[in-house]
Amino acid sequence: MAISDIEKMIAVGLIWGATNALMRKGAIIWDQKSLKSSSSSKQSPTPLLHNRIINSLKNYLNLILTWQYSIPLFLNLSASATFFAILGNTPISLAVPVTNATTFAATAVMGMLLGEKTRVGYALFGTLFIVLGVWLCVM
Repeated sequence: MAISDIEKMIAVGLIWGATNALMRKGAIIWDQKSLKSSSSSKQSPTPLLHNRIINSLKNYLNLILTWQYSIPLFLNLSASATFFAILGNTPISLAVPVTNATTFAATAVMGMLLGEKTRVGYALFGTLFIVLGVWLCVM
């Protein structure tokens, strides 16, 4: 296993973490838009099954059409494909902890950068432990 494989694992974790926070932000934007549109339209109290299915498909399509969600989703899925390519060259016992730990740290940091309410001290302390754990796995 080359050092470039570790760098790829960390890059995948960083992309996953950043896009997780961005998708959460995009989902909030979509939710606000759908609440505005649902409050203006009246729905029957017990819709038929086919109406519920159609409404679910419309909601899903509207979510995908929200670019604040769909672009991070595409980047996240691209990183997932890269992760599976990395698994061909590295042991899973190293790839999974490194990428997952990096993802958790990147999600916390990106969430703070996006203005999410976070206990900054705890998040930074946990991120420090994650970095230390990844370093121990690699060494």
